[in-house]
Amino acid sequence: MAMIKQRLAITSALLAAGLFLGSLTPAYASPSLSDVRAQITRLQMEAAAAAEAGQQAQVELGRLTRSLNSVKQQDSQQAASLTALKKSIGAIANQQYQNNGIGEGLSLLFSANPTLYLQAAGSLSVVTTKKVKQLARYTTAEQRLRATSLTLNDQLALVVAAKAKYAKQEALAQNKLAQAQSLFAKLTKEQRDALAKLQANQDSADQAASLALAGLGAKVSGRAGIAIRYALKQLGHNYRFGAAGIVYWDCSGLTMQAFRAAGVALPHSAAAQSSYGKFVPLNKLLPGDLVFFGRPISHVGIYYGNGRMLDAPHTGARVRIESFSSYFGREKFVAARRF
Repeated sequence: MAMIKQRLAITSALLAAGLFLGSLTPAYASPSLSDVRAQITRLQMEAAAAAEAGQQAQVELGRLTRSLNSVKQQDSQQAASLTALKKSIGAIANQQYQNNGIGEGLSLLFSANPTLYLQAAGSLSVVTTKKVKQLARYTTAEQRLRATSLTLNDQLALVVAAKAKYAKQEALAQNKLAQAQSLFAKLTKEQRDALAKLQANQDSADQAASLALAGLGAKVSGRAGIAIRYALKQLGHNYRFGAAGIVYWDCSGLTMQAFRAAGVALPHSAAAQSSYGKFVPLNKLLPGDLVFFGRPISHVGIYYGNGRMLDAPHTGARVRIESFSSYFGREKFVAARRF
């Protein structure tokens, strides 16, 4: 009993100490407005990355659909060819079975005219040879049609998978934006107004800084210069998923149209664009080079020189000239290409 009382006393003392110490601990501080803004920006960048993965899936879907249509056309042509060969073989077979079912060969054996027999026998040989050739063609055509049908099924499966991937990435992007909206909705009206004003001030500062640097684009020559000057005309335009101008842009939509103006055809996907042009190491970058971030690639911008790039960053931001480094948010620089 004495031991139990001693333990209770010790426990009571520890609890008391804990309560006392707890009273000295500062109350949990709610996130500051700058913290909320940082979280929202992070979610917007993650949404943009997911949307860019969706763009890649869409580009792949387009390629697969074109391939599928080509295989379908081939399948249709081969099926028609096979049908024609069947008719041809049937016509040849009819030539060999005449005279009420008695084979032409037998009827020739009973012919009273040797010359006619020899002439007819030669004709029969020609017909038989023709039939053999047609049968060989038919067999080959049948095998090709079977192989094409298998390819068609494979292509259909790939198209279905690409559609599913696109839908998944679109849903992920929307989910990230919904999370950002949820954070914003939890703020008081005063906080929301303050955050909106903060964003407006940031947009104005970004636009002023970008316009101040825009003149440097005139010094770049060639295709790179044309692409840069096209992109500079879009400064201040809003970001939007899957947009490629003329008022809204996503990162790869901006680079696609900028280089299209310079005569370079690129797909609407940062990941797909990274396989075009010539590889450029990080220490050899020149204005006009495309710079890519993320594994898998989720963002692309145009290197502007002097440690800056021109890009459409993410939802909530505008086309701008911003600092270029080995990271874009949390995404690492992975490649650069030149055209």
